[in-house]
Amino acid sequence: MGKVYLVGAGPGDPELLTVKAARLLARASIVFHDSLVSCEVLRLIARGAEVIDVGKRCGRKLLTQEEINSLLISGRRPQHTVVVRLKGGDPLIFGRAGEEIEALRNAGVDFEIVPGITAVLGAAAAAGISLTDRALLQKW
Repeated sequence: MGKVYLVGAGPGDPELLTVKAARLLARASIVFHDSLVSCEVLRLIARGAEVIDVGKRCGRKLLTQEEINSLLISGRRPQHTVVVRLKGGDPLIFGRAGEEIEALRNAGVDFEIVPGITAVLGAAAAAGISLTDRALLQKW
């Protein structure tokens, strides 16, 4: 049976993915992705992989969280050796990774978390702003 990877897609620029995230997308046999994942990142998914949008955006839900959890568990079939749950930014920030982790653990599913660059870090880097500049922090 395959392994489920909760992967951070970063802020949208495919060059800001971790090497591990890019490698997993290239090897994935099935990917469940959020609506916030950029088209550029989605293009890195292996040809022939099953790609399923499970995103929620502006109050519009394609699936409930319980349905997503069930898909992650059932997606781990013999033909799907690399199952990727692709989340915008970092999988542990703001998303429902806690619920997905709990569902995977309760089902006895092997999983791994692959961090991503958060939108805050990506925006600060693009703007050239240090988030821990001592001179600026002392003014507060």
